[in-house]
Amino acid sequence: MGESVEIVKLGHAGDGMTADGLFVPFTVPGDRVGVRREGARGRVEEIMAPGPWRVAPACRHFGTCGGCALQHIAREPYLAWKRSLVVAALRQRGFAAAPVEDIRAVPEGTRRRATFKARGSAKGVQLGFYEPESRVLVDLAECPILVPELARAMAPLRKHLAPLLASHETVELHATASDTGIDLSLRWKRERMPDFLMALSELAAALRLARLSWNGEALAIAATPTLKNGKFTVALPIESFLQPTREGERILQELVSEAAAGARCVGDLFSGCGTFALALAGWRIVHAVDSSAMQVKALGDAAKAGGANVTTETRDLFRRPLIPSELARFGAIVLDPPRPGAIAQAKQLAQSSVPRVIYVSCSPASFARDARILADGGYRLERVVPVDQFLWSPHVELFASFIKG
Repeated sequence: MGESVEIVKLGHAGDGMTADGLFVPFTVPGDRVGVRREGARGRVEEIMAPGPWRVAPACRHFGTCGGCALQHIAREPYLAWKRSLVVAALRQRGFAAAPVEDIRAVPEGTRRRATFKARGSAKGVQLGFYEPESRVLVDLAECPILVPELARAMAPLRKHLAPLLASHETVELHATASDTGIDLSLRWKRERMPDFLMALSELAAALRLARLSWNGEALAIAATPTLKNGKFTVALPIESFLQPTREGERILQELVSEAAAGARCVGDLFSGCGTFALALAGWRIVHAVDSSAMQVKALGDAAKAGGANVTTETRDLFRRPLIPSELARFGAIVLDPPRPGAIAQAKQLAQSSVPRVIYVSCSPASFARDARILADGGYRLERVVPVDQFLWSPHVELFASFIKG
């Protein structure tokens, strides 16, 4: 027999919490629920009285699929909670009155890239995402966060993988909706055999994919996967890093462009394929730096074709950050690092004379750490804008700008 508990707040990962610190997934403040305790976590056995934030989830798979954690929370408190994650992370680093604006959110049906798992079974192919903290695969019939072309592709993928996947064999599928069609990259432990490669080529044709890749090798290309970035067209390398949604990307590009408005020479660090470098190109000089040679080349080719004054450099900024003498020529620096942040580069920037630093982050915790380094080096945090483009998850993106002095 379970016990009755009341949920008083949401934790940092989106789980409901009781006053005594028990974490209860898929609950909201005000819920009275019957739970079975499993260590520091509780499993809901019954919702005895729903809290005022509770709403019906948008997807039939919610609660079993690990892709979403927060579909059961009403929009306004959900967005307020996400903003609070940014506020709390900054407060922990000494920014007691950080200038955090209202969160900007993208709608559902906008995520343009996803990583699925597919597994063969006696009943056919299962395709979807794992259950939370599990290797149990949820076979998806729908996914409301995805752009329609990716959502529609799930059933045909399941059908055409069925003859290829052995029972209990698993393949990882990286799918991106490009302007020229779906770019699908498979990570599949198989020997390179002619029959297998032919079967994959036939799968690509049957699904009308723009490109099909296997373990980093392009096997079938009907059309080069490309994305438009203003007047520029970027040919995407296999498994390119992209902002998860086009809508969120536009929000961030507008914020970055506004912050860099007065700078004639801008450094774009962790540039990827040029999300910000190309958005800033025009009358400015832009220098883009990233560790991925393929993405740097794609950015450089797009800039050259569009006649932009963009230079590129392949460089590991974790090990070899730009030092103050290299940074001195820039009127602004844009940082868009991966989740661990940019601690090495932040330390060099703190010693530099760059007038403005613009930071885009997908981790409030690592951002707040780096913001503290910049502030201790004489930068003032003037603006923070949270952006929700990781819909119904505990992850939140943010834009921030700093001024020297």
